Amino acid sequence: MPAERDLTTLLRTMTPELQDGVFVFCTLGADADLAAMPAPLLLFREREGVTLVVRREDAEQAGLAHQFAARLITLSVQSALDAIGFLAAVTTELAAAGISVNAVSAFHHDHLFVPEHRADEALLRLREMSRRSVAE
Repeated sequence: MPAERDLTTLLRTMTPELQDGVFVFCTLGADADLAAMPAPLLLFREREGVTLVVRREDAEQAGLAHQFAARLITLSVQSALDAIGFLAAVTTELAAAGISVNAVSAFHHDHLFVPEHRADEALLRLREMSRRSVAE
């Protein structure tokens, strides 16, 4: 199936799915031994160091300091990496409700890390957003 670029189609057909578990963000020095770290869901290298997103229990077991306990919502529509406005529309919807979001675009889908205590509300708002797009 080809990746979708049309914003209206993306919003109408997205199916937000709440993934199991709570994830946290950790940072390590650029010279850290990553082989000794828990397997991350996400690893990103920056000048200042390495960011890992791992399950909270894995971070705690490894003794890693962490921030932002989050639930993961996957937008199950295959969005093109060059689609315009999709994440902007989604994050604007959540921002209007005062819900922070850390968005990640992967090859097949977009993923949203939202505060653990607001995940159910974020999921409901995203589903409502999709329904509104169908009605328009």
